[in-house]
Amino acid sequence: MFVSVPRSIALLACIACLPAVADEQHYNQISLRAEASSEVAQDRMHVTLFTESQHEDPAQLAAQTTRTMNKALQRARQAKEVEVSQGSRSSYPVYEEKGQQITAWRERAELLLESGDFAALSKLTGELMQDLKMGSMYFSVSDSIRQQNEDALLKDAVTAFRARAQLATEALGGNDYKIVSLNLTSAGNFQPEMMRSVSMKSMDAMPTPDVEAGTRQISINADGVIEVQMP
Repeated sequence: MFVSVPRSIALLACIACLPAVADEQHYNQISLRAEASSEVAQDRMHVTLFTESQHEDPAQLAAQTTRTMNKALQRARQAKEVEVSQGSRSSYPVYEEKGQQITAWRERAELLLESGDFAALSKLTGELMQDLKMGSMYFSVSDSIRQQNEDALLKDAVTAFRARAQLATEALGGNDYKIVSLNLTSAGNFQPEMMRSVSMKSMDAMPTPDVEAGTRQISINADGVIEVQMP
């Protein structure tokens, strides 16, 4: 059954809604950013070794690569302080000058090493480079150390954000503020510092080098919005 509503009642209902709409509008909102950071010693060493060779027969090439990698893996696994894994392995044809006929095949396979014991990994690397070549070497901060430092920096980032919020409030002539939103993030992505490729011949008769891992900056960003309360 249809019941008609007097227009005056409908109008009063709309007017009653107006204060609620006004309450949803926000004024004097400011976006702020603060950061807390610290220098942390890098405690992990990463080394990539590889073998790369060429042969007319792809089957013989694959067998040769497998023998070289198996020998390296057998030796690497004896170092209990070092984490060992196989990286990428690829094979591709080599063409003659005109690029129409395959004259040979090249194959490359990688061995990945990681450890917190720099001396052990350096020694192992020197031994394996009798048969392999170095592709890269870099250092990083372990997940556990990174997490510990980020947890400590989180409070510092929030404190820095509150201090900046107070400064902004005073600059606008406000007497207080409230935090509308706050987002805490780890700053940036980890980018390893790569060592240039080193050939086996250039490392012949070289002693195991001293390793200096250096430090890396860890940061926490506090991004948020405040609403300044005016007198």
